[in-house]
Amino acid sequence: MLDLKTLPPLSLYIHIPWCIRKCPYCDFNSHQATDDTGEAIPEAEYLDALIRDLEQELPLVWQRSVQSIFIGGGTPSLISGEGMARLLSDIRARLPLTGECEITLEANPGASEAGRFADYRAAGVNRLSIGVQSLDDALLKKLGRVHDRQEAINAVQAAQKTGFERINLDMMFGLPGQTESGAAAELREALSLGTEHISYYQLTIEPNTAFHHAPPPLPDDEVLWNLHQQGQSILAEHGYEQYEVSAYAKPGGRCRHNLNYWQFGDYLGIGAGAHGKITLPAEGRIERRAKKRHPREYMEGVRSGEHISERHTIPREELGFEFMLNALRLTDGFETAMFSERTGLPITV
Repeated sequence: MLDLKTLPPLSLYIHIPWCIRKCPYCDFNSHQATDDTGEAIPEAEYLDALIRDLEQELPLVWQRSVQSIFIGGGTPSLISGEGMARLLSDIRARLPLTGECEITLEANPGASEAGRFADYRAAGVNRLSIGVQSLDDALLKKLGRVHDRQEAINAVQAAQKTGFERINLDMMFGLPGQTESGAAAELREALSLGTEHISYYQLTIEPNTAFHHAPPPLPDDEVLWNLHQQGQSILAEHGYEQYEVSAYAKPGGRCRHNLNYWQFGDYLGIGAGAHGKITLPAEGRIERRAKKRHPREYMEGVRSGEHISERHTIPREELGFEFMLNALRLTDGFETAMFSERTGLPITV
């Protein structure tokens, strides 16, 4: 048994698996929002499944409070304002949230989603992560994005006017045909929008994606390195501190939810394909679990209690590696006491 005397912070991840269109670089568990008949996403049915899923997870976390919620996808901003209010209300009725619980929603810059920002804020969402990716219309087309540069700018400004103070922009570099001067201009324009957090990361070609089957021409290694170095310099010039491999924030603007991942905290995962990691001190072990990936299989599985696709205890010999794999993504490293608290193992042999 592991010596687990201190419970780590607890977060909640919620997966919304639908998108308007699958991007050619995306390897996340996402599905086109309408089928060939034009049927819309089954919002009410899926929200029912999420709450049933959560209720079945509750025995794992009795008397524990949630310090952050992250609603990812897919494109969670396809959910209506009423649906989001219902979801967060149902969660609050079942799980205690800390007074400063960070509730993040991933959002697409499309105009229809941006129009819902006021409803999301009223429902309790207090942080947005907007998938801009690029501010070059030609590059956005190559990425298969459904928005253009102006829609991205409009979405950020709409969020700010709605009262969102905590906003992250997702930006990519190393795009097909991207130049160093073009990347610099895009990043500077993104920073001029005045958000507190930027996720700035390199496009990579992942298996089982359209780009993997038909790779686009990407910048060579030397250009990629220059783009990375250039981006770091521009972000630092504008007062953004790098605190993780691809995360940059103004002071006080770090993403609490992702910090909990990287510090080997606990998190429940509900929704199609969602993953969770939970510390069970009474049993002296740490468990990982995953849910069925396909939305229909997941929803049907929740009703019968057969929605979990994987469940296993992390082997003792793998805990140190898993902790380090996450914690060493952080530029600040970690306190040595955290290793023992989060793994139940001594840091020295």
